[in-house]
Order: sequence, then structure tokens, then C-alpha cells
Amino acid sequence: MSLPRTLLVSRMHVSRIMGAPVVNNYSLPLQVRQSHRKSIYKTEAKKIRVYAVNRYWEYLKNYDKVLEKRFPEAMKVYRVFVDGVKEFMKDTKEYFRVVVILNKSNFDFSKLLRREIELYHQMPKDMRKVAPILLFSSLPFAFYVLLPLVYMFPRQLLSSHFWSLQQKSEYGTLYLRNRLVHNKPVFRHLQSQLNYLKCHPLYNDWGNILGKLGSGSNPCVKEVIKCKPLFIGEPYHLLYLSRNHVIHLLKMHEQHIGWFRRSRLAERAFLLKEMDNAIVREGGVHNMSTEALKKCCYIRGLNPTNLSNEEMVNWLTNWIELSSQVDKNSYSLLLHAPVLLSYNTPSNWVLIYPKK
Repeated sequence: MSLPRTLLVSRMHVSRIMGAPVVNNYSLPLQVRQSHRKSIYKTEAKKIRVYAVNRYWEYLKNYDKVLEKRFPEAMKVYRVFVDGVKEFMKDTKEYFRVVVILNKSNFDFSKLLRREIELYHQMPKDMRKVAPILLFSSLPFAFYVLLPLVYMFPRQLLSSHFWSLQQKSEYGTLYLRNRLVHNKPVFRHLQSQLNYLKCHPLYNDWGNILGKLGSGSNPCVKEVIKCKPLFIGEPYHLLYLSRNHVIHLLKMHEQHIGWFRRSRLAERAFLLKEMDNAIVREGGVHNMSTEALKKCCYIRGLNPTNLSNEEMVNWLTNWIELSSQVDKNSYSLLLHAPVLLSYNTPSNWVLIYPKK
């Protein structure tokens, strides 16, 4: 049925007044009207699909937040593990770059920074520790078994790359304490050789140093340097140390007590001296950041907890003064420096004998 002519005229009149084009759907053929309805349907359906896909994508992007809300501890461990892998791979690449530089320069450490030498010293140990976990985690579904194990035993199974800041502080203190408990046995071995030095010209000087250490104070670095000849030959050269003395010295420097003990101690002393040389090349201890000072103290057997920058700088300055007088014939002196320079340091003493 067609509309009355007067109604059609009024609609056209209103359309002209509003400035809109005149559209008369009723005047269009039936096929055109159906096609128009289908296009509207397709457009609306497409909008719904796009909306649904966008909502799903947003859900996926925020899915980790959903998991973190429902399983906070598991997601925390997962994030630490993933970030640790990235950090570990970064240091591994850096380590191999340092190895290439050393091979090309015939192991000339003068071209390396202090941080690079520290990395060269530490990374082989970390790589041996982490390699089984990384290899096992590549197996199908193995990660779901590893995740709870990593959560329960992070110190035993992972390196510091995978630890949180709290764990780094806690485990670092524990490792240092395990090293410091060997200071006393090393000191006792030094004392045991004093009677064999009665005819030596340095007998009184060395006796004064041991007396200070035994009475609760530390000798000055010049007194220690004066007794350097005792570490070039008998009784304190690496070749003349007793088996138990060597074992405690290895543990004091966080080395395993397996094969080639004396050779590994000599290598440890060599790397310590190269680190000290790098510090001097880079402007000395006064130009180091607080974190770098703490790490250097930790490596050399001093507990940096609660020490001021000035105290760390003074101690490292004494260490480097002693190190500058050491050569390959007196590496044993540098290996005993943690005892000779910091045996009675309060921060170490508190760590070994905590207040109950």
C-alpha cells in the first residue's frame, strides 16, 4: 500500500528544511531494500567480531596479571627465573667476549676493566652451577617440575643472576660467613710455624704481627710488607704449606678442595692482583661507587655490611698497597692478606660470632 500524497509531500518538505537528502525507502525496489538490510547486518556483525577479538586480546595481554593475582608466589618465582635467564645469558656472552680478548692478547689482563676480570673469575663457577638446570628445563614439561625445586632451593640450584635483592643479601652474607670461619685455622697454621723462625732476622717483627692478631688488633700494612720474605721461601710459600693449611686457604677463598690445589691458589692470587691493578688503572678506590666498593670488599674477605664508604676505601687502599708489593714469587702473602689485614675487623667478627 502506498502512502497518501499529502504525507509524502510533508516528509519531503521537512527533509528540505533540515538540509538532509530525500530518501524514500518505500519507493525503492524490494531487492535493493533487502540488500541494504544485509549490508547493515554485516557491518554490525563485523563490529561485534572486532570488539570480541579486541577484548580477547586485552585479556591475553593482561593474563599474566590474572595469574599473578591468583598465584602470586608462583608468578613471582617465574618472573625471577625468566629475568635471571636473560641476565645470565648477557653475562655469558660478556664472559666469552673477555675470553676472546685474552686469547688474542696472550692473556694480557691490562686491557680489561675490573668488572670484566671479576666476571672472568666468577662466571665459570656460575655456568657449572646453572648448566644442569637450563639443560633440564628445555625438556618437555620439565619446567613444571623445576619451578617448585627452584622455589625451594634457589641457593643450591641457581646463581646470583636468579636471586632477588633480599636473597642476594642473605646468601652473600652466608657465603662470606662460611669463608670467614676458616680465618682462624689459617691463623693457627701461621702461628705454628713461628718456633721454626727463631733464627730468622724477621722473627721479632713476625712475632709482633701474630701477637697483634692474637690480642684482638690488626697490624698496619707496612709491618706486613716488611715480612714479605717469609712468604717467598720457607715456611709460608705455597710449596711449603701443609695439606690442612692449603685446604683452609682454599675454603677461605671459596675454592673447591679437589685437584691442583696449589695451582688454583696461585691462579686466585694472580686474578686478585690483576683486579687490584685494574682498580688503580681506573683511578683508584676513591672513584668507585658504593656497590663496587662492597663487591670488592666481599671478594677480598671483608664483610662490608654496616661499613661506611670511608671505612671501605681505607681498607681497600691498604689492600692495594700490599698487593702492589706482591709478585708471582710471593702470591702466598696476598692469599693470607684477608687474615693479616682484617682478622679482627668488627664487621667480620660479628658475622662469625653473631650476638645471641
